[in-house]
Amino acid sequence: MKAFLRLLLLVVLSGLSLQLYFVGRIALMAAVNPESTAFERSAVYSVFTTTGSLKWHQQWVPYDSISDNLKRAVIASEDASFVEHDGVDVEALEKAWDKNTRENAKAEQRAQQVIKKPDAGLNAGSSTASGAKLAKTPKIIGGSTITQQLAKNLFLSGERTLLRKGQELVLTLLLEKLLDKQRILEIYLNSVEWGEGIFGAEAAAQHYFRKSAEKLSAYEAARLAVMLPRPKHFETRPQSGYLSSRASTIAARMGGVELP
Repeated sequence: MKAFLRLLLLVVLSGLSLQLYFVGRIALMAAVNPESTAFERSAVYSVFTTTGSLKWHQQWVPYDSISDNLKRAVIASEDASFVEHDGVDVEALEKAWDKNTRENAKAEQRAQQVIKKPDAGLNAGSSTASGAKLAKTPKIIGGSTITQQLAKNLFLSGERTLLRKGQELVLTLLLEKLLDKQRILEIYLNSVEWGEGIFGAEAAAQHYFRKSAEKLSAYEAARLAVMLPRPKHFETRPQSGYLSSRASTIAARMGGVELP
């Protein structure tokens, strides 16, 4: 029992020490720009081990040197209530949950139809395999706020576990308490991924439009904002009809966006 209590105490002290470390790191970010994020290091390492080349394009620019168009576009696309919430948008999470539930139900229904009515020439085993494939939802829709995304990118791995989500929530609340909204958005826009080895608004603006982040038009900013959930996908599909259509929709919404 004593050994168990010692182990438990050690675990608790280690957890508290880790949280204090995060508090210090985040408090420092109020004045000092982070040199890199956990996500950036992981993404660059992954590309390096795959291709042997080190791709890391990033240039920090202050908040006032980023086009208001891009700020509005990213908020409109990623987190419409950014200036209002305290880090977590419960309504957005509920909508994401409902949408994922509906999509899973549709996928399961399609799978059952394939299993019950296999195509000619397919045996029962192959039709069952096809049904299982269709049952998978292509994409899980998230309800994460900009602050939650920043918390994850700054400090955490990409694994999806209950413990990691709990730590993400703690970090999100710390970011909201220790930094103001403008600083949170500034760090986010300077570190988020916009393609393979492309991080931050300045690198993205130079890569896609050969201009500074300060000079982005409303439509250019909207296109960059729409890329955020799947930047590497859209980097290789610049003529995507969805990208153009969605960018026009976001551009139309930008006028009503409040900036921090």
